[in-house]
Amino acid sequence: MDREPGNPGRPTRRVFRISRARSWRVQLPVIPEHKTATSLSLRLIYGFLGLITLGAILLMLPISNAAGQSTSPVNAFFTATSAVCVTGLVVVDTGSYWSSFGQGVVLALIQIGGFGFMTSATLLLLAFRRRVGLQERLLIGESMGLARLGGLVRIVRRMAIFTLLAEGIGAAIFFTRFSMGNPLRVAIWKSAFHSISAFNNAGFDIFGNFQSLTNYQGDFLVVLVTAALIFLGGISFMVIADVFRTRSLTRLSLDSKLVLITTVSLLIAGTVVVLLAEFNQPATLGALALPQKALGAFFQSVTARTAGFTVVHVGSLTPYALFFIMFLMFVGGAAGSTAGGIKVNTFSMLAATIWSTIRGREHAGAFGREFSVQQLHRAMSVMILALGLVALSAFLLSVHEDASFIRLLFETVSAFGTVGLSTGITPYLSTAGRLIISVTVFIGRLGPLTLALTLLQRQRPSTYRYPEEMVRIG
Repeated sequence: MDREPGNPGRPTRRVFRISRARSWRVQLPVIPEHKTATSLSLRLIYGFLGLITLGAILLMLPISNAAGQSTSPVNAFFTATSAVCVTGLVVVDTGSYWSSFGQGVVLALIQIGGFGFMTSATLLLLAFRRRVGLQERLLIGESMGLARLGGLVRIVRRMAIFTLLAEGIGAAIFFTRFSMGNPLRVAIWKSAFHSISAFNNAGFDIFGNFQSLTNYQGDFLVVLVTAALIFLGGISFMVIADVFRTRSLTRLSLDSKLVLITTVSLLIAGTVVVLLAEFNQPATLGALALPQKALGAFFQSVTARTAGFTVVHVGSLTPYALFFIMFLMFVGGAAGSTAGGIKVNTFSMLAATIWSTIRGREHAGAFGREFSVQQLHRAMSVMILALGLVALSAFLLSVHEDASFIRLLFETVSAFGTVGLSTGITPYLSTAGRLIISVTVFIGRLGPLTLALTLLQRQRPSTYRYPEEMVRIG
């Protein structure tokens, strides 16, 4: 360290010794105090709000409406929020209400919102051969859930290639089915729209009359390809890259193991519960043959991971099926993916902690690795605050809306998890109800991410500890 002239006790800058004869003084970059995690999170939130505002303005234009009429600000804002936050809840039918231009706006919002606002901005910077600075890297890392910045641009490039490749393959497969009975242009548009919506876990469809995939409930090709796109978009590129890099379950990182094992377990549990609950229900799966019943139950379990497509009328499901689907929607997909919810990473950590406590282990962990106490604190914070948001939103909806509480709760959890499944009450919500759902969707999309990463970046080593004291439990 050099000392400031006239003040030998105050260091000013680092000195790197290159040789005995000469030294080089290097002024290290210092990030100002106001560039904290909070300000970065706010910039990310402002970016999404700006995108939603732009989308709402475009959707309000007469050119976006199939009848050539202006759309009300509330409906335009609701649709733009749902699209940017890749939710899929709608107050107007996407296939019949919006024109080709309006559907194009919705699709663009889905693609940008699903891939991540700052990630898309980085691709634009790269396209124009501009340098990606430190602040941009911090924002991208925050939006993707990364704690390190090394190789970030390379990761974004590979993610973009993977996204376009998966969406392109999905669209090509869908075209083989949608080309039957549709003009060429319509078939191409439906294939591309459906593939992008499925991979980004958005749940928007343009089949008309709010029907989603109910006309394809027995079509194994359409249903399974949609499920595959939902799965790939919902487990995150980082997990997929880890699988291809290690090619062995035992060599995967702890994060990847938890994501994959928990995801598969939830998919199996959801399939079994929905199949048993709806097996003899004529309004859902009861009238189908056994293979189609299994297919429908499996797809409803997959789509509850925040996709929003459905092959049955959700409003006709039994209450216990609705309740378990709410649980799946609340958990959601993997961190850093297009999915919402509290994330399977958070859920699996808390579940492993409970299991470790039951077994009498002092330190919680899984697969021979321990969780850090700070991570557990963040996971519990995300979980409790998410439950609080769902409870508050459901309470406010019950005050303003005339519907059964389980339907209102289902709609709230679907909004928080950015799922898009609906019992059919969304188009009939009041203006207050639509605004409540919009805010819940926005917080559900950005809240857990910005909260977790703000807590991560605000974390400082403790300089002192308070005395411990016991608190009664149970």
